Amino acid sequence: MRLVIISGRSGSGKSIALQALEDLGYYAIDNLPANLLAPLIDELRSAPPSRPNVAVSIDARNLPDALERFPILLEGVRERGIDTQVVYLTADAKVLLERYSATRRRHPLTRGNDMTLAEAIDKEQVYLAPIRRVADLVIDTRGLSVHDLRARISEQVARHSGGRLTLTFESFGFKRGVPLDADMVFDVRCLPNPFWDPNLRAFDGRDDEIVTFLEQYPDVHAMAGDIHAWLIRWLPAYLASHRSYLTVAVGCTGGHHRSSI
Repeated sequence: MRLVIISGRSGSGKSIALQALEDLGYYAIDNLPANLLAPLIDELRSAPPSRPNVAVSIDARNLPDALERFPILLEGVRERGIDTQVVYLTADAKVLLERYSATRRRHPLTRGNDMTLAEAIDKEQVYLAPIRRVADLVIDTRGLSVHDLRARISEQVARHSGGRLTLTFESFGFKRGVPLDADMVFDVRCLPNPFWDPNLRAFDGRDDEIVTFLEQYPDVHAMAGDIHAWLIRWLPAYLASHRSYLTVAVGCTGGHHRSSI
């Protein structure tokens, strides 16, 4: 049996992630009380036929005491020999505020109290900190479409197997902030910028025009070679420390040209 626990901040895409796993054949349960993790596993193990893959969502709607005890509850499940993966979805407060304003939904923590939306978003981050600390994979959904998130879940969660390190590269623009899920960050703003050529602004790093422009500069080849060499040197150490995921973020000013080549 394989268990995936989806958690994270409200509005970050937990429902989409859970639905993606359900579409991939997982037995999915939304808003599971954390205290029921172990009983659920025991029940599914004993019920014929045994469920090979299970996905549950655990979020701030849980009792605060259960969230505080989550690391202990998780360890209890893993001691039963269950292959368990904790995936935490997040986005910065500004993005979450914009999403709630667009959908006009109520934040779970604003029900029955006098919290503002901004206060609820901040309080939720505190409540979920115990889960965030033990998460195997953190996904920053800022800038991800529904289809992008489903693809990330499919690639990084459903197809992940134990004993392997999944390496993810992402490009970003420093003007929008460093991705929250980045394990290491490389700054390529020192490289020549195609943005200053009006004929190249409409293209991005996947287009031949940008590749041709950048490949004419020795510094571009040197930067790429140094990043590659650094990763080759240190990936075995990360794998030896039992890391399952590593997200490498490459950033330029806008995240459009130099970092996405």
